[in-house]
Amino acid sequence: MPATRFGFISSWRRRPIDHVAFVVAGAQKCGTTALHHFIAKHPHIALPRDQALHFFDDDRQFNGEPDYKILHGNFKPSLGWQIAGEVTSDYIYWPLTTERIARYNPKMKIIVSLRNPADRAFSHWNMRRAKNQEPMDFIDAINRERTQPIEEFSLEAHRYAYIDRGLYAAQMERVFRFFTREQVLVIKYENFRKDYAGTVAAVFNFIGVRPLRGLKNKQRNIGPYERKMTAEEREHVSAIFEIDIGRLENLLGWDCSDWRVKRALRQSLVS
Repeated sequence: MPATRFGFISSWRRRPIDHVAFVVAGAQKCGTTALHHFIAKHPHIALPRDQALHFFDDDRQFNGEPDYKILHGNFKPSLGWQIAGEVTSDYIYWPLTTERIARYNPKMKIIVSLRNPADRAFSHWNMRRAKNQEPMDFIDAINRERTQPIEEFSLEAHRYAYIDRGLYAAQMERVFRFFTREQVLVIKYENFRKDYAGTVAAVFNFIGVRPLRGLKNKQRNIGPYERKMTAEEREHVSAIFEIDIGRLENLLGWDCSDWRVKRALRQSLVS
């Protein structure tokens, strides 16, 4: 089929999906539901029936030779699609997932959204509280994770990794071991919130489809917060991430000063 600047000329018949070309790999509580919402609006992008497919982080799929027909079977044959992708926010976190994705498609495009890790942790905790799955208050839950390290592949890691999921540097280093910089688009969540139209346009350009106009911004996956994070809690949790934020800045060339607790706030808390 002849190629165009934005992929392949669409065929107006229902075609099955036999190749996934991009993945939104995380991070959890960093706007991936909103990204899924906008990406799903594009008529030339095929997505699975449900968000969060969890194919590449499902160990059962990789006990032997993986059957990629199972992956492709989660997509409905559709009209006019040019490119297929999926959104699973856990992928960046699980150590084996990135290599599995690379083995499936070495040319895969990876999209990652990263958020102030203190805010991410608090949002994660609030989600667990709203589901009645977290009995501890925020700082107690953070301290539990620090004093009782969770096993890397355990179910507890999936549920309660408020800190571990926000240590982005090692996760991104793992991504870059298997994919070139040109294959990876890293979004700063705070910029996404400020300029959703510009961010979505950049995502579409990265994927290789034409931009869409008139997209409306709607809050997605914003659960009811039990309360706001206090200044003392922010100080406590931000200190945990200080070194990792520096590593991430060096890795990505970012300025993450907005993720750090301001010096004036620290001084006021001490005094």
